[in-house]
Amino acid sequence: MGYTMLKNDLIKEHGYAPYSLEGAALSFIREYCEGLRFDKNRATSLSGDGLDFDGTSLKAKQIPFNMEKDIDRLCLENAVDRFLKSGKKEDAFDVYFCYLEMFVGDYQKTRRMIELLSEYEANGSGLLMKHRDHYSHSVYVFILGMAIYQSNEIFRKTYREYYGIDDEKDAAAHYLQYWGLSSLFHDIGYPFELPFEQVCSYFEVEGDKRENRPFVAYHDLERFIAIDGRVKAALSKLYAGRSFDTTNDVFACVLHEKMGEAYGFSEEQMRTFLAEKPTQPNKFNHFLDHAYFSATILFRKLFEEMDLEIRAEHLDALTAILMHNSLYKFCIAHYKSEGNKPFKAELHPLAYMLMLCDELQCWDRTAYGRNSKKELHPMGCTFDFSGNNIKAIYLFDEREMAKINHFKDEYIEWLQNPGKEKSPGLKAYSGMYIRKNGVSGFQEDIERIVDLTEIRLHVETGLAEHIHSGNRSYLSDSNFINLYNFAIILNGRWGNDGWKRAKLAGQEEQYLSDSKVVDEFTESFKNLSLEYKLSNINQAKAFAKYMNMIGCFYHDKEVDFEQVKEFSEEELVKIGKAEHHRWLQEHYDMGWTYGTPEKAKRDFERKHMDMIPGFSGFTVSDEAAEQNYERLDKATQDKDKDPMECMLTMLKLFGGLRIYRL
Repeated sequence: MGYTMLKNDLIKEHGYAPYSLEGAALSFIREYCEGLRFDKNRATSLSGDGLDFDGTSLKAKQIPFNMEKDIDRLCLENAVDRFLKSGKKEDAFDVYFCYLEMFVGDYQKTRRMIELLSEYEANGSGLLMKHRDHYSHSVYVFILGMAIYQSNEIFRKTYREYYGIDDEKDAAAHYLQYWGLSSLFHDIGYPFELPFEQVCSYFEVEGDKRENRPFVAYHDLERFIAIDGRVKAALSKLYAGRSFDTTNDVFACVLHEKMGEAYGFSEEQMRTFLAEKPTQPNKFNHFLDHAYFSATILFRKLFEEMDLEIRAEHLDALTAILMHNSLYKFCIAHYKSEGNKPFKAELHPLAYMLMLCDELQCWDRTAYGRNSKKELHPMGCTFDFSGNNIKAIYLFDEREMAKINHFKDEYIEWLQNPGKEKSPGLKAYSGMYIRKNGVSGFQEDIERIVDLTEIRLHVETGLAEHIHSGNRSYLSDSNFINLYNFAIILNGRWGNDGWKRAKLAGQEEQYLSDSKVVDEFTESFKNLSLEYKLSNINQAKAFAKYMNMIGCFYHDKEVDFEQVKEFSEEELVKIGKAEHHRWLQEHYDMGWTYGTPEKAKRDFERKHMDMIPGFSGFTVSDEAAEQNYERLDKATQDKDKDPMECMLTMLKLFGGLRIYRL
């Protein structure tokens, strides 16, 4: 049924092949996660008497509690769909935002973790020789893990048995929560690794070894890894009275308990590995492990800063993160040695899935490093998850055909005379193209990490037109950390007399510089449902598109173009029509229709008078949107224009940005 507290016939079908990445991931959210976060003591369907109105929409107490939870789930489903269609970092933001609001808590308390990763990576990685995106990558990993769970009966059975969950839907909800934690935050420790790699790159000489160069190490970590008394007491209850002083102690205990016997290491040995990872990278081939910092940061954030109730599954997610990079490969399994034992899912299902998906997800990752920009990486991937197997076809840009043919010619020449030099390479194409005994090096490497004897993997390469052509960035350029701030202001100014007075006096910037005003707006935003929060965020995101439409752009650098102080009426009308189109499509995607209920019942009935009368489809055309815009009165039309004038002030205030006309 999908959404028991919504009218399912008003929610669009996505139409993807059921065993594709898109089809499997979205079906997982819609079908497997039915009843996600429901309170079973409240109404669970729209039929029958006894509907409560304990849920929040635009305001509190407007809709049933479980309707709010179903709407939240639809928000996540649509956010995943948007990201899969665009691959844009701004749309990855929506997926993070939905997950955090649904499963962790107030985004305000967690935003620094993911925003820091994105901005640090984008701005600092250009100094490296090799580096690619980890922000959108993590969202792809999250989606890939949902798709495999939905389509793979073998893994689902393993997961249910591991956690003792009989009901399929309960198991899916459990998996979504803890898989999301494992996948979305597995790389948040990268800001610790980037300075290490920057120093290595600065002193890099071709042919030189890392041990001959200076390196960065982290010390004085005692306070960073120490556990406060309250969390120590909670951990003691979980682990039969044991006392843990540091996160290293906890992680060593959990890892030894799960796989110490299978891989022959003691708790003390693991504790030593963890102590030396950040402080002595010279013991680990002069590489720093960001996974160690990801797990440690997340532990502190969840349990010491946010005061979440600690559960064993949280520690499973944290140790999955801890293992996904080098700890498992080189300290536990020594996966390139003759005695390697690929990791089995029944030892630690979340760690298994994270290691598998982290390796598979190598497509559509922005290259930041100087050498990485020159390499050839897949721009997309098509999956077939049927038959409890994984078939992946990694797609390379057909515009790179000359580079591919040059590599193939060099490789054929080398095969004819292999002794003269090492095999030519074209990362990552060559790793997938060159095969031994019918298996590529890329696939062989994955099979040495995780056990795929039951879940068979098959990897191929292909060529395609540029996948995201016409769906990428606009000229407008800035960091996008300010999206959340923009959304707060866009929402807060509605019906606010102080904003109206400031706008009339031309003092918007001074008004928004008042911390009390911003605090008031922030509290107002927090009280919205996830649906309305996302609507404000997506309104802010659309501004770059609207600037492109009217021949303008914004930038954080001073450039030699005419600076825009205000928009013309013609430009505002054009923007207003586009914003109305966005608003309509957003509402149809969320199951709204045209209607004229009294305002108090509007959010429960999910009908709005500004939508298109008599419209029965799901995709709104430009023509239909414009015709509907023209039927609205001026005051309603102004609702679509006014926010864009507000953006002029906010871009300058929060981002140090200016708008220019081409």
